[in-house]
Amino acid sequence: MAREKEQDNEFVDKLVHINRVAKVVKGGKRFGFAALVVVGDQQGRVGFGHGKAREVPEAIRKATDSAKRTMIRVPLREGRTLHHDTKGRHGAGKVYLRSAPPGTGIIAGGPMRAVFETLGVQDVVAKSIGSSNPYNMVRATFDALAREVSPRMVAAKRNKKVGDIISRRNDTGGTVE
Repeated sequence: MAREKEQDNEFVDKLVHINRVAKVVKGGKRFGFAALVVVGDQQGRVGFGHGKAREVPEAIRKATDSAKRTMIRVPLREGRTLHHDTKGRHGAGKVYLRSAPPGTGIIAGGPMRAVFETLGVQDVVAKSIGSSNPYNMVRATFDALAREVSPRMVAAKRNKKVGDIISRRNDTGGTVE
């Protein structure tokens, strides 16, 4: 179900899910479509959107426009993985995201994989627990990504130098590459 397309020479969009819904009327059934799309620039910005229409292409267009309006920036370590492990949750959908060493690749299920590919992450290990509903999985993934902070952000918040934060991470047995 994944559809990829270059748009505006900077954004990549992936179709995550299409849902066909029917409204029963006097003459029979009227079908409508709902689309879930993830859009990103593959350099740390990503967003998701939901669109509904009577035709599939129109639903995808609406979802893509919605995704571009709700983009978030995620700090990446070396432009390829997350800075730290994190959890996210939306409804009954829970996700665990773990940073990974180079060469690991994207180890994640369907909707989460689309988010990481459009985000530009190359190495990550992710696990979803609970709901397998694509909407909840995408929202839980975004919840986890919104919690992601870089050492620079932590240092600014604590009025310290980045070196102090990273050296402290080494002293406690954490890994730094």
